Amino acid sequence: MNDAPIQIDTGSAPTFALIWLHGLGADGSDFVPVIPELGLPPELPGRFIFPHAPYMPVTCNGGYEMRAWYDILSLAPGSREVDEASLQRSRETVRQLIDEQVAAGIPSRRIFLAGFSQGGAVAYTTALTQAEPLGGLIALSTYLPAPELVRRELSPANRELPVFAAHGSDDGVVAPALGLQARDWLEQWGLAPEWRLYPMEHSVCLEEVADIGAWLVRRLAA
Repeated sequence: MNDAPIQIDTGSAPTFALIWLHGLGADGSDFVPVIPELGLPPELPGRFIFPHAPYMPVTCNGGYEMRAWYDILSLAPGSREVDEASLQRSRETVRQLIDEQVAAGIPSRRIFLAGFSQGGAVAYTTALTQAEPLGGLIALSTYLPAPELVRRELSPANRELPVFAAHGSDDGVVAPALGLQARDWLEQWGLAPEWRLYPMEHSVCLEEVADIGAWLVRRLAA
C-alpha cells in the first residue's frame, strides 16, 4: 500500500504550500477536487499536499480499524476525549511535511495548514504549537482536541497566526458549539480567528470553498 501523500503543483514554480488533512475514515484524495474550486489566480501557483492518516482502531467506533489521525475515546454533544499520544504522533507527521517544504525552498510563512473535522483538529494542534511562523490555518467543521496541550505549548511565532475557521450550522457530528469553543480559546490566547457559519451539515459547500480561496489570496498578498 502506497501511503505517500498526494502532491499536486498548480504551476512549475509553487510560491506557497498547503497541507490539507482529511477527516476520520476518509483519505488524502477526499479534498483533491477542491483545488480548482478555490479560484486561485494562475499567478499564484501552489503546492497542495494531501497526506493519508494511518489505520488504527477507533475506540468510539467500537474499536473498528479505519484511517484516523488519533483515537477518539468518547463522544459527547459538547466534548471529545482523545488519545493525546496518537494526536502528537500525527502532529509530528505534519511537522515533517512542513520541514520537507522548507527544505524544498518554500518559506514557513508561505506554508498553510488546512483540515476538516479530525484533520482540522490536528491542524489546530500543529499550527498553534509550531516553532516557525506559518502562513495561516484553515480549520473546517472541527474543534480543539487537547486545549491544555496547546495552551502549554503555544508558540510565540504563531501568536498572530491568520486563522479561517468555518462550521456548518446544522452539523450533527461536530456540534457548532465545539467550533465556537475553539474560536473562543484562540481569542483568549490573543489570536483573531475569522469565523464563518454556513447553512450545511458536517460537510463543505461551494460558498465556503470560494471564501477559503479569497482568504488565501489575501494572505498570500500580505
